[in-house]
Amino acid sequence: MINLLSILVGVLVFFGAIVGCIPLFGWFNWFLIPVALFGLVLGALSSHRSGRNLNLILIIFCALRLMLGHGVI
Repeated sequence: MINLLSILVGVLVFFGAIVGCIPLFGWFNWFLIPVALFGLVLGALSSHRSGRNLNLILIIFCALRLMLGHGVI
């Protein structure tokens, strides 16, 4: 059950990351990374790895997007 919550958080962060890829909405990733960290913790508490891996990939993606836009754009 915890893994399903982690995957649900990951799906919400994924759709938020799509919005964060639009120019001038890159700042939205600052809010998505802590939410994905929460999903990562939920995934780490689960016996399955899929939720943890999804949130880890999303954290890396959002961080790369922030680096490309210098944290704002």
